[in-house]
Parts: sequence; structure tokens; C-alpha cells
Amino acid sequence: MKTSIAVKSLLGAASLALPLFAFAESNVQTGAATSAPGATAHVDFTVVIPKILYLRVGTGSSYTTGALTSTPTIDLITFSPTSAQLGSGTAVAGTGGDLAGGVETAAIVSNSGNVTLNATAGGALTNAGGDTISYSQITTTASTLTSATALPAPVLSNTTSANVVLTAPATKVITQDAKWTFAYANTAIVPTGTYGGVNTNNGRVVYTATMP
Repeated sequence: MKTSIAVKSLLGAASLALPLFAFAESNVQTGAATSAPGATAHVDFTVVIPKILYLRVGTGSSYTTGALTSTPTIDLITFSPTSAQLGSGTAVAGTGGDLAGGVETAAIVSNSGNVTLNATAGGALTNAGGDTISYSQITTTASTLTSATALPAPVLSNTTSANVVLTAPATKVITQDAKWTFAYANTAIVPTGTYGGVNTNNGRVVYTATMP
């Protein structure tokens, strides 16, 4: 049976399209039985690394194993000075935090140069009666966790804190963590009430990390 002109045309078009596909390189060298011909082949590689910036304050995913994922949990730290302690100037430890006792895991992992970290509050802590406690009364002490140097903590204020700048090494990669211990400075007697809370009465602080 003769192949039709239409079929021949289709086969010809298909053969013309073959160079559009990717093929590995090959190289054939021939020579006499006593010679030592050499043949070469080449492969090109590309690795595309995304820019990452991981910030954890409190409950969050693992970062020491490279499992950088988002976790929506927001911790609540509570300070409850007794009547005998109130206004004494003796700091009051908190309860809560992923490490308990008012202590939070803090960590940054990045791969694109220096990182700037700060903390923002929407104003002083308030209660139902409109009384206030300044965020300057909540202190943060950083101590080492797994990294050689503890990740510094921003000093809390009623607005946005001063920036903490982490300088990247020559590798541009930063992996730094700490235990942040929060305490209530307790330097004055204030009116009774519950100040702050779960995203109420200016009880929430937003930590923000940025990099180039």
C-alpha cells in the first residue's frame, strides 16, 4: 500500500519539529587501534535559591532542622503581681510562653544580607476604665538558646521600638535565636483592672523583621 501524500507531509513536519526537544549531548571519536581517542560531553546546571526570611517569637515551627513553615499560634503572657508586691519595684515573672514562665523562643533565619527587627504596639496597655500601663514596664531579657550569640530583643515602647540590626556574615546567611524572658517591672502602683489581653486593649505587640 502506498503512503499518501498527506501522511508523508505529516511525517516530514514531525521530523522538522524534533530539534525543538532537549537532547543530551553525545560525541563520537574514532581512531586507529593503536591510538587513544578522547570524547567529551557537557551538561549545564542551574540551582535557583529563593529568598527566605523566617521570624519566630513564641510557638512556631522547627527552624534548626530546616523545616521553615508558618504557624498561626499567638502566645499570651500574663503578669499577676500580688497586693504585697504591687509597686515594689521588684520585677514580676510572667506565665505562659512556649518555654513557660513568660519565656519565648525567638529566632531569625535569612539568606539575603542584614536583617532589621523591631516591635510595634498600638499604644499603652489599657483597662476597661481607661487607665494605662506603659509598655516600658514590660522588659525583655535575651539569653542564648542554640546559637552562639543570643538574638537581641527590641525594647518595647507604646509605639515602634528602636531597630535591632543583625549584620550578616560573608555568607549572607543568618541563623540566630534566643530565649526571650518577659517581666513586669512593677515600679508603680496603678489602678485595679485587667490591662491588655488577647488582641484587645492594646495587648498585642507585632514583631517585624525586614531584609533587602
